[in-house]
Amino acid sequence: MKENIGSEKMIGISIANSTEWESTLEYFRKKHDECLISPYGEYFIINYLDNDIVVYRSNVRKVASAGCTQYMIDKFNLGKVIVIGTCAGVDDKFHNLDIIIPNKLVQYDCTVRETEPLVKEKFNVDIDLSNLKFNYNTGTLGTSDKPLVMWNDYLLVRDNNITIVDTEAAGIGYICKINNIPIIVIKGISDFPTNEEESDKMTSYTEQYNVFVKNIPIIMNKIFNEYLDKVML
Repeated sequence: MKENIGSEKMIGISIANSTEWESTLEYFRKKHDECLISPYGEYFIINYLDNDIVVYRSNVRKVASAGCTQYMIDKFNLGKVIVIGTCAGVDDKFHNLDIIIPNKLVQYDCTVRETEPLVKEKFNVDIDLSNLKFNYNTGTLGTSDKPLVMWNDYLLVRDNNITIVDTEAAGIGYICKINNIPIIVIKGISDFPTNEEESDKMTSYTEQYNVFVKNIPIIMNKIFNEYLDKVML
């Protein structure tokens, strides 16, 4: 059964990571026991800036986040999906805590790298940002089920003109595309990979992970405070 709470279609706000979700609950002053439960995680329904919104945790990686997106589209008859969260930086003209609203989503783990291009057009999602009337950073977001940690992976996506990387957004975008539903992705750079050859793999990973965790609440609050109202169109 569809659960529209108003006459207009609802907007879905998709959050993947557990720490991102904790920041979301804190921002909207919600407790876990106030949330409803889907097969994928918690969600709650609010009216925000005169929009009926379902805010939900999609869970991490492409399978869960894509499945959750379809579930929420079907359950709530969503008219728009907004993906909010963190990402790894690739393009070095940007820095940690910079916010990016990508105009293209690509999946870069769907090809045989040795014989095919890194990305294929049929998996890409172009996003029309022409209705956004403010200044913002944009670029191409690449999604893979493997987090961007290893230096060789970083060099690969950098050399293919990918701006930022996550593990969900392009999968969510693909589901929105085949359902003909608009999507906006707002991502904050939490960390950049470092060259593990300069130390060792575990040390490099741990250092990057600690920066990632530290920056999550800063990024989430920055997006909610400075960007969310501007994309509620």
